[in-house]
Amino acid sequence: MKLLFLLLMISTSLVAAGSENTNSSSSVVLGGGCFWCMEALFQRLPGVLKVQSGFAGGTTKNPTYEEVCTRRTGHAEVIKITYDLKKVDTAKQCHPRAGEDPVCTQLLDLFWRAHDPTTLNRQGADTGTQYRSIILTTTPEQQHLAEASKKKAQASFCNPIVTEIKPLTVFYPAEISHQNYYLNHKNAPYCRAVIAPKLEKVKVE
Repeated sequence: MKLLFLLLMISTSLVAAGSENTNSSSSVVLGGGCFWCMEALFQRLPGVLKVQSGFAGGTTKNPTYEEVCTRRTGHAEVIKITYDLKKVDTAKQCHPRAGEDPVCTQLLDLFWRAHDPTTLNRQGADTGTQYRSIILTTTPEQQHLAEASKKKAQASFCNPIVTEIKPLTVFYPAEISHQNYYLNHKNAPYCRAVIAPKLEKVKVE
């Protein structure tokens, strides 16, 4: 009886593990100015499971926020977006071509609307290489999508898009104090003056 119970428990565990492995999720890393702004925007997008602020695109290992601000690390302020391919708001997605990742297409559409990709190393009053526009892809398919999306988005801008697109090497999470910043500091001056108006302008709900 005990052996039968043990086999049943093992079988149940394997089924549960298999269910987790079939969860169709992926991630992409985007940078479009201050990561506080980008994080607050993408946390509201249907299909997004998690948004984490961090640094990528440079050479310094395990950089701190202060080091990135010196502009000597090569890193940009970015967000890592983990999304579920099965949870797509079909009413709002961008009707990708056959074989394309519909959620990633939706993410890129918001990305171009969320910032000005034609200003080099600057978003509004935030200036420096850490605020550059950048897409760091995690699969060859994402690389193709990003390039195609950039070409399509150019029609919406008078000036050339300067967004950097390249494969992700490593993503470094930012300090805890920078995670969920808007959610935790809605009354802070920067949140009220910069993030709140952007959320109102770029509606995603």
